[in-house]
Order: sequence, then structure tokens, then C-alpha cells
Amino acid sequence: MSIQESHWPAASALAASGMVSAAGGGRGGGSRTAPLRVDAQRNLEHVLRAAREVFGELGYGAPMEDVARRARVGVGTVYRRFPSKDVLVRRIAEEETARLTDQARAALGQEEEPWSALSRFLRTSVASGAGRLLPPQVLRVGVADEPGDGGEATRVPQQRGQLGSGELRLVSDSDPVVPVDDDSGAGELLDVVGRLVDRARAAGELRPDVSVSDVLLVIATAAPSLPDAAQQAAASARLLDILLEGLRARPA
Repeated sequence: MSIQESHWPAASALAASGMVSAAGGGRGGGSRTAPLRVDAQRNLEHVLRAAREVFGELGYGAPMEDVARRARVGVGTVYRRFPSKDVLVRRIAEEETARLTDQARAALGQEEEPWSALSRFLRTSVASGAGRLLPPQVLRVGVADEPGDGGEATRVPQQRGQLGSGELRLVSDSDPVVPVDDDSGAGELLDVVGRLVDRARAAGELRPDVSVSDVLLVIATAAPSLPDAAQQAAASARLLDILLEGLRARPA
């Protein structure tokens, strides 16, 4: 998964809240927040839906013009809601992170068996299409350097769709990525998934070398993009079955 446009501005509560700031004109003369007009709210929903689709298919490197076309609005409308692409990327990434966190919590709370909880989380997340829009920092995987380099290089899996062929490419640290800060929710996601992983490992059902990043990588890669929805669902289920078998511990 590759997320481009690396610097999120600190300001942008405008986009994150879905509210607009209006100058106060009466007593007090300050600023106030007011709900969006019905048409503006509808446009915002269209833009967010289109952004999820476009970024899910093409990666976060897709231009804002593609989002505007999918939403059937002018690109100026997109920028009125989201002052920069970074703001929109952050909004979408945070929503996806929160969705996966909720799914992980549900699996922890509703499944007593450690392996059942982990596999339920993976199946639910993959079936919902979650994972395609995660910030890549939660998918960091150690990849051995070339012989003689004397260490490991950290790589970030690039999102499917950017290569056009459906494969997973490893992107070096020098490539631009979206930073994950303290309020993005990534830490909370890693904590909850870490509990699922720890339980399954302690029960002897998960390979000891499997990490939280490995589990999230499965979610990010187990939903192939196919034109036919039924074929996509079948292919995704089959691929996940194979990946789950790869995660399971083998009897000594």
C-alpha cells in the first residue's frame, strides 16, 4: 500500500469535523461553527465516498481530480471541503483505521477461542474491504538487505492498484508516505490487534514469528480487485484461507 503526499498540515479541523466556520456578525463578533447546508453536506458525503473508492483502487497517490470526477463535482468543491490533498488523505486513513479497530475489538469481545478471534477479525476485515486504505506505517515489514549490507531495511508494502497488475511491491523508506501521528488512531489499532496476536500465540495456535504487521498485511493484500463482485468475493475467501493456513502454528 503506498500513500503519497507525505506532509499533513496541522490545521484542517474544517475537513475532520464536517463543519464550516462562519464569521459572527452580531454581538460578540467572534467565529462560530455552523452545520453545512443540505447540498454542501451531500457534496461532502459524495466526495468522501469517491475518495474511498479512488484511493482504494489506485492508492493515495491518485490525484484530487480523479476524486472529483468520481464524486461528480468540480475539483474546486473538493478543495473547499479539504484545503489540501493531505487533509483528505488523513480523513480517509483515520476512518479506515477506526473501522479496523472496531472490528478487532468485536472479535476480542465475542470470541473466546484465540484462533477463532484472530480468524474472525481477518475474515470480517477482508470481507468489508478494510485494509486497503490503512496508513502504510502500520504495515511496516523488515526485509533483509542485499548481502553485505549488514542489516535489515524497513520497507512499506505499496497499495494494490498502483501498479495496475494487482501485485504487492515493496517501497523503500525514501518514497513519500503519510506520517501517522498520535491522534491518527494507529496506535490504538496496533494495540488491539496485538492482543489478538498475543492470545493466539500464547495458545500455541499462531506461528511464533508472526507479528502484528504480518496480520495487517494479510488484510491489506487479501482482497483482489476484480471486475465481477462474485468472483472477487470467491477469490478473496480462497486467498484468505491460504494465508490463514500460513499463519497457523504447526505441531512440533
